[in-house]
Amino acid sequence: MNLESVEKSIGYTFQNKELLNKALTHTSYAYENKVDSNEKLEFLGDSILEFISSKYIYCNYPKLKEGEMTKVRASVVCENSLYKVAKLHNFSDFLNLGKSEQKTGGKKRPAILADSVEAVIAAIYLDGGLQYAEKFIIENLKNEIEIASKHVGDKDYKTVLQEKLQIHGEVKIEYETIKETGPDHDKSFEAQVKCNGKILAAGKGKSKKEAQMQAAKKALENLR
Repeated sequence: MNLESVEKSIGYTFQNKELLNKALTHTSYAYENKVDSNEKLEFLGDSILEFISSKYIYCNYPKLKEGEMTKVRASVVCENSLYKVAKLHNFSDFLNLGKSEQKTGGKKRPAILADSVEAVIAAIYLDGGLQYAEKFIIENLKNEIEIASKHVGDKDYKTVLQEKLQIHGEVKIEYETIKETGPDHDKSFEAQVKCNGKILAAGKGKSKKEAQMQAAKKALENLR
């Protein structure tokens, strides 16, 4: 594994290369080869990520209220955002995975890749200090923070649909998953939304929540 490619991509050169290697070592590989996994680094990296992102939001978005800052941070410090960072730096090419995990598509699994980003953050911190960990975090997540800050006050489609349908009184709104396709590591879902038993629309997504949101969005478009 050529760790120099990773260092070049993330913009940080490790003094202790073993820290980076450990950050990219999944528990499945560690178990099979009797070495340390990235679990402890992931634990530390999660705390560093939350602190640095909180500090950045506090310093750069003074008009946001406390609740809004919490929402922005939650939308950024999440599996989806970290998965994007891992993909950007091609972490999947350098992950140490056990044989069984490789066979089941572990290198593409969002949770595994997101965890590796937290572990790398901790590795950078232990190797070079907080300023380098902060630089990596901000460079990779500031655009996500900016987008989240602009939409923090927006109501989601499900809330808007509910308000629109209940304008003349209580109605029964239901969401139902009607289709589930793909392997465990890359599933797709289709959901439909009903009002008093009547199907209004259907939507697709990579999670049940996303599918429901898309169904609500289409229902709103149909109502308009």
